Amino acid sequence: MRHRLNGRRLGRDTAHRNALRKNMIADLICHEQIITTEAKARTIRPAAEKVITLAKRGLVKGGAAELHARRLAAARLPHTREIVDEFGDRVQLNVVRQLFNEVAPRFADRPGGYTRMVKLGKRPGDSADMAILMLVGDEE
Repeated sequence: MRHRLNGRRLGRDTAHRNALRKNMIADLICHEQIITTEAKARTIRPAAEKVITLAKRGLVKGGAAELHARRLAAARLPHTREIVDEFGDRVQLNVVRQLFNEVAPRFADRPGGYTRMVKLGKRPGDSADMAILMLVGDEE
């Protein structure tokens, strides 16, 4: 019985779950949307929003708060992510720099709700519920 137990285990041990969470948040920051199972999206969403809020706290330039927020974010995310640019070349992207320079300023005036989950239906192979987890745009 799972009475009063928090969180989803996702069929993984603790270290694997933590690595999964870090990598999926990094992919969400770099690509601005990820396609995954609904259970993983529901697990990742609160952690991703907390990391973005942490980055927003570090938007104050030149102070100890900025350095502290960057160090906390670096502890919660992988250092780099390899992506393919528009020319087809593979480039190394610094995840923390991307978070603080592009993602956090975009949400500076927004009090929360930085992500959106859109359900896609069932995956053909194993009938798992799929969803897109994306960063919201500037719709206001």
